Formats: sequence, C-alpha cells, structure tokens
Amino acid sequence: MLVRDWMTPNPTVVSPDTPVLEALKLLGAHHFRRLPIMKDGALIGMVTDKDLKDAMPSKATTLSVWELNYLLSKLTVDEVMASPVVTAFDHEFMEDAALRLQEHKIGGMPVLDKEGNLVGMITITDVLRAFTQIMGLQEGGERITIDVPDVPGSLNRAIEAIKPSNIISVATSGSQYQRRRFVIRVVGEGSENVRDRLTDAGILVYD
Repeated sequence: MLVRDWMTPNPTVVSPDTPVLEALKLLGAHHFRRLPIMKDGALIGMVTDKDLKDAMPSKATTLSVWELNYLLSKLTVDEVMASPVVTAFDHEFMEDAALRLQEHKIGGMPVLDKEGNLVGMITITDVLRAFTQIMGLQEGGERITIDVPDVPGSLNRAIEAIKPSNIISVATSGSQYQRRRFVIRVVGEGSENVRDRLTDAGILVYD
C-alpha cells in the first residue's frame, strides 16, 4: 500500500507572506488543520491550526483593538511556520510514512513526488483508514487471534485448518518467547466454526 493511494491530493497551500488571520480563515473554511507553505514552487515550511492560534495575542492583553488589528495584519505565517518540514514520498509504503509520523509525534506530513514537487498530504486519519482496510473490518466475518510457534510452517498449519473459509486479512503483532501471534479475519463457508477447527488442529486460539 503506497502513500499515493491514501493521501489527499492537491493540498491547499499558502505563501510565506500570508497573514496569520487569513491562514486561520482558510483552515476553518476547508475544515483541515495544516497548510504547507510554498515559495517559488518549493516547500519551505508548514503551519498547523495550533501554530496559528498560539501566535494570537492573549485575551489578557492590554492592547487596544486598533493595536491588535494592526499587529495581526502584520503577522505572517513565515514567522510561525515549522521549518524544515518532515515529509513523505508518494511512492513509499504507508507503514514507512506511519512510522515517521510516530517518530516525530506529528499528525500529518506533506507528500512529495520523486522530483520534489508537492503532490499531497498524508495524516494520521489516512493511516487509520488504511489500517481498517488492511484488517478487513468493513467486510465482516470472524476475527480470530492465534498463537503459534515462531518457526517455518506454523502459519500454514493454521491456513489448512481454516479451509474452506476464506482468509481476507492476516496481521502479526510480533514474536515473543519463540512464539508469534496472528490476527486473522475469515469469511464464507464454515467461518462460524473456524475456531473449533483450529483448536482441533492443536492451534492455540485466543478469541
């Protein structure tokens, strides 16, 4: 699964001299949280709704309305943007992009193509959409968690026991104590009895 399959293409962008108030209005009008900042066709920064709101004067300020409006009219996004920007590439795997989001503790990244052009945005919400599809949640069926020895052939034993049901997703949560846990979703013929068949085959079933 590639980033290009899940990103939001053609993101709205602003220039570095865009006033903060204008950027906030833009975010509110389109109901998103991030704006890439472009200059001469190159990505130079990014701002979030939090960055912009944090730049606003405190309600406890003693400035007059005229002074506030004047200051806000002069405050531009390049003064509050994050730079350099953590990015993803449209041709990389979703799991690589998800790991980068996690490592940098951010909610979204601009997506570049091989030439470095901005082509999209990828967010935590997109990662969750991809995860739910990978796990087959929208297809119903039976979800089974099994525990098998972490050796070649163990998963094949489970697959044979699952027949004639159809496996639509398989995921693993890793290896521990020389055993590996798999989450499998099955549909179709015999799926209501799949746990019994796995148990009869000597496979440890958790749910």
